[in-house]
Amino acid sequence: MRDLLPPTVAVAVAAPDDWTGDLLDAEQACLSDQAVQTRRRDFTAGRVCARRAMADLGLPVAAVPSAANRAPVWPAGVVGAITHTAGYCAAAAARATDVRSVGMDAEQHREIDAGVRRLVLLPEEQEHYARLPSGIRWPIVFFSAKETVYKVWHPVVGSWLDFHDARLEIDPDAGTFTARIAPVRVDAAEATGVADPPSTIHGRFVVVDGLVRTAAVLAPR
Repeated sequence: MRDLLPPTVAVAVAAPDDWTGDLLDAEQACLSDQAVQTRRRDFTAGRVCARRAMADLGLPVAAVPSAANRAPVWPAGVVGAITHTAGYCAAAAARATDVRSVGMDAEQHREIDAGVRRLVLLPEEQEHYARLPSGIRWPIVFFSAKETVYKVWHPVVGSWLDFHDARLEIDPDAGTFTARIAPVRVDAAEATGVADPPSTIHGRFVVVDGLVRTAAVLAPR
């Protein structure tokens, strides 16, 4: 993820030992006794990476527990994101004075079935990816980019964002994407008192070693 984010964002990618690393008490409390092994390993690697990224910013050690919706709860003055997929986990953190919000996502480079494509892609996006160069499974790139967009949107606005609430355009040569948020969602955010909700989010992507990785940041207001 380091290659997709600006220098103001610290990034940590999980090493083999991080999947079974130590958790702080507030983090451990977020795992139920019934949590399956995969959930425990993913959660642990994410929190170990999150604390390493914050340490790289020169910040003191602090727990990163999770909210009821499993979103990470970062310390005051810090923004960040965590992602994990089979065999890969990474975390990003930045000072809130440098970055308003950060999002990232990693997915296996795979096909997704027609039903999922309809849930993820708008009709114009389906037409768009059909014109993109062959060799990349573009629907999963759209899926990952929209996951990243949601992770940027939610900490700022505090509301859900459906897949069809963001319309993506991908530049395959530049390795970038632009997400335009549905005006009705932007207007709704403003109506609840959110100052300057993002209407456009710019990000980057790469497909390498069997992974799709996407990331985006929102500049401070």
